[in-house]
Amino acid sequence: MYRCLLLFVVFACSCSPSNEGAATRTYSSTMNEASTPPTAAVSIYDQSFDLRRIDGTPFSLEGVKGKRLLLVNTASLCGYTPQYKQLQELYSTYRDQGFVILGFPANNFGAQEPHDNATIQEFCSANYGVDFPMMEKISVKGKDIHPLYAWLTSAKLNGVQDAPVKWNFQKFLIDA
Repeated sequence: MYRCLLLFVVFACSCSPSNEGAATRTYSSTMNEASTPPTAAVSIYDQSFDLRRIDGTPFSLEGVKGKRLLLVNTASLCGYTPQYKQLQELYSTYRDQGFVILGFPANNFGAQEPHDNATIQEFCSANYGVDFPMMEKISVKGKDIHPLYAWLTSAKLNGVQDAPVKWNFQKFLIDA
């Protein structure tokens, strides 16, 4: 029941009028009939990603191991920016049940996140009361893609599927 409700809420948070909008990718150990498993799935926790909170302090995925993760690339000037409110509500509701949202500001689409980390942090806190972990601004696609997003978006690396980031507020749901 929890998993169905969580997925419903996540999909409701990512509704968009076109395929160009925010999307949700779910990685789990099951494949649908149309899928051909590229290789054995590799755990996100088996990787060594250099992650930092938006305030510059180190962040280790080891600290959230065994929890359900929702990774979201964000942008302050995007039409989807009001999703911060829904994401915060989701986090507040389920954080005590092992659910963590990680926000990754990125300026890859239409220069919609031109701000520095301190400005982004203040914006998220003041406008949406965000208290889920926000990470430092990174790139989620292109030549300078962060290694975490390279792993999330490549079947060769994650062992599940290719899932290129198409716009801001695309979500990746990682099962516990």
